[in-house]
Amino acid sequence: PAGSSTALLVQMQGISKRFGPVQALSGVSFNVRQGAVHALCGENGAGKSTLMKILAGVHQPDTGSIILNGSPVHFTNPGNALHCGISMIYQELDLAWDMTVAENIFLGAEPKGPLPFSIDRRAVISQTEALAAQYHFSLDASQIVSELPVGDCQIVEVLKALRRKASVIVMDEPTSSLSTAEAQRLFAVIRQLRGRGLAIVYISH
Repeated sequence: PAGSSTALLVQMQGISKRFGPVQALSGVSFNVRQGAVHALCGENGAGKSTLMKILAGVHQPDTGSIILNGSPVHFTNPGNALHCGISMIYQELDLAWDMTVAENIFLGAEPKGPLPFSIDRRAVISQTEALAAQYHFSLDASQIVSELPVGDCQIVEVLKALRRKASVIVMDEPTSSLSTAEAQRLFAVIRQLRGRGLAIVYISH
């Protein structure tokens, strides 16, 4: 948790959400501060992922408000949240498994080639390598994602978020399928991101 000296990025106030007869959240408030790791812990079914999916624009709250950098926001879809710097990495990684690391990171935002509707594939590779080097990640930008270990696949997800200029990264049970060594590497990545001023929300039980 951050001290009071760090900037308050997100304020979720009085959030409630019902799915049919199930009251998933009732009047929940949650703050996210810059340069801090926030642990969101609780039993399965406690509403942790639901709360963060509301922050990420997947669900809309029945009641309550979200304030981002001091201004009220209302995310109607995940694209809205991504545009505002909120990125969520799910347990089931959202990757195109038959595409390369670079193609995944720049999917939908590929540098344009010289011809209409063409892609500058060299730029995709070089920009991916530059982004990975900036954060000291060792990945082969040309490797097919399905050939990577799970820990490296999570790094690809992190790089996707960084390419989108995320200021808040939510990780949903990120170590559930990792080996001990991969989990330790992920913790090192989280510390590095925190040191660079990003806010991390770490969901666990």
